[in-house]
Amino acid sequence: MQTFVRIVEAGSLSAAAAQLGTTQPTTSRRLQTLERTLGVRLLQRSTHSMRLTMDGERCYERAKALLASWAAFESELRGADEAPEGVLRVVAPHAFGQERLVGPLADYLWRYPQMRVEWLLHDDSAVQDFIAAGIDCAIQVGEVTDSALVAIKLAEVPRIAVAAPSILTDRQVPQQAVELAALPWLALRTYYRNEITLTHVESGEVRRIAIAPRVSTDSLYALRSAALQGLGACIGSAWLLADDLAAGRLLHLAPQWQAAPLPVNLVYPYAAFYPARLRCFIDVMKASMAGVIAG
Repeated sequence: MQTFVRIVEAGSLSAAAAQLGTTQPTTSRRLQTLERTLGVRLLQRSTHSMRLTMDGERCYERAKALLASWAAFESELRGADEAPEGVLRVVAPHAFGQERLVGPLADYLWRYPQMRVEWLLHDDSAVQDFIAAGIDCAIQVGEVTDSALVAIKLAEVPRIAVAAPSILTDRQVPQQAVELAALPWLALRTYYRNEITLTHVESGEVRRIAIAPRVSTDSLYALRSAALQGLGACIGSAWLLADDLAAGRLLHLAPQWQAAPLPVNLVYPYAAFYPARLRCFIDVMKASMAGVIAG
């Protein structure tokens, strides 16, 4: 039944086999065994397509419910302190996933030595279909708009305006937001493209400034590298730029003005039951995130 459910949700035998860590022939044999046991055809397959039969649709819904019920029962028998085991598949943004989140990930694996993690890094970490992709959870920076997902807010990332000293030439470091309009700009397409919005930290005054970016990117690392090359000013995450600011490679522009902080959420689909591997990962991330942002 587990294999059958995974085939349906993955969309093909080969995709299901990859997610289950087995071969396509083994996956096919399991499906055939289930069909022989039930005495019905569950899937209609051709060279290029696969669809559920009427009996398959009934079996799929009932199998999902039975598997969720069994998982909950198994968890109850083991108790609340069960040690998770198996594989956790997580999607995270490149910058966070390569630097700040590796510490909490290591903590999770030290605490639960029977766990293995597939750590998948994408700058667009909004997973389109968790079940089909076999993803347990994702860490997203920015607002979560999918109402079908549980979103646990872990932290907020402060953002500031910076530039290399070379783009200022003979000018003083801008202190007011309006002065930034005269500079060449870089854009982080995920969060801003043709306009930046800054808020004064004391008065709360808001300024919107139109920009014509010389370079647009969806990578926070590429944005930082372009800024270091003197290609333009940018709005970036304070934690990533801290070392460059301290070394003088970048300058903090209009320091009394900040872009809105970005929320960091851990997201996963709603379900009747959540496995221990996911519950324990959520606990570790909630406990660690304050240090991740501050560090």
